[in-house]
Amino acid sequence: MIGIVDAHHHVWRQADLPWLQGPMVPRIFGPYEPIRRDYPIEEYVADLDGAGVEKSVYVQTNWAKAGAVDEVAWVQATADAHGWPHAIVGYADLLDDAVGEVLERQAAFPLMRGVRMQLHWHANPQYRFAPTPDLMDAPAFRRNLRRLAAYGWSFDLQVFAAQMADAARLAADNPDITFVVQHSGMPEDLTAPGRAAGRDGMRRLADQPNVVNKLSGLGTFIHRNDPGHVADIVGETAALFGPDRCLFGSNFPIEKLWTSYADLVAAFRQAVAAFPEPARRSMLAETAAAVYRL
Repeated sequence: MIGIVDAHHHVWRQADLPWLQGPMVPRIFGPYEPIRRDYPIEEYVADLDGAGVEKSVYVQTNWAKAGAVDEVAWVQATADAHGWPHAIVGYADLLDDAVGEVLERQAAFPLMRGVRMQLHWHANPQYRFAPTPDLMDAPAFRRNLRRLAAYGWSFDLQVFAAQMADAARLAADNPDITFVVQHSGMPEDLTAPGRAAGRDGMRRLADQPNVVNKLSGLGTFIHRNDPGHVADIVGETAALFGPDRCLFGSNFPIEKLWTSYADLVAAFRQAVAAFPEPARRSMLAETAAAVYRL
């Protein structure tokens, strides 16, 4: 069995996450009462028991902006104590020119590998995270994004189909930064026109050699683990990017709302089963290991 690198999981403390405090607010993944609590590393490791996961990458969980360094410090301490995770993608406000100090402080933690600042905007307010669709075109954002290259860090790129042309230009303008497309491009419109628009946008991103695709979060908009849907998206995006530019991510505990880790991994193993073994190794482990220097 080919080992897995989980390149997108979250371990969190409810006290540090504004969206898990106060009144329940609508989220892109639907009602979330079962995960409105601490999700400690011990539970995550128990969840992946028997799945063949060898290493994992933590991706930021929207702590308050002032906690950008504290989040990385807490995850690093967790890794030092437990041996998991093996890399960290933190948050930084790239619209703030004072972010240089934040990045420098984050760089002191040895597992720091990249930044995610969520840029996705949608006409549906429930799907919307960024205040406008064009934050990536803001001069301050572009100026500060370039700082990541000095650290050798990636940028986890979360956008919808309508934003992908701009995102492709962003990647083209920053060839020394690796961009990791989140959740296979967030395929929220599964109608024929929606799928066509998504393919066009993903093709634009795939044309940039410094962009890779993360096979994660595929239950986000259908609220279930559907092996047929997983196989469809995996096949389509692997055809665009090539298996050596695709990597697996569990998006746990979000996906825990509708599936177990074992069933999620089974769906992905089934989806890649027809690929040659080198391609399976790339998608399940080797691409993630290279991008996040594991």
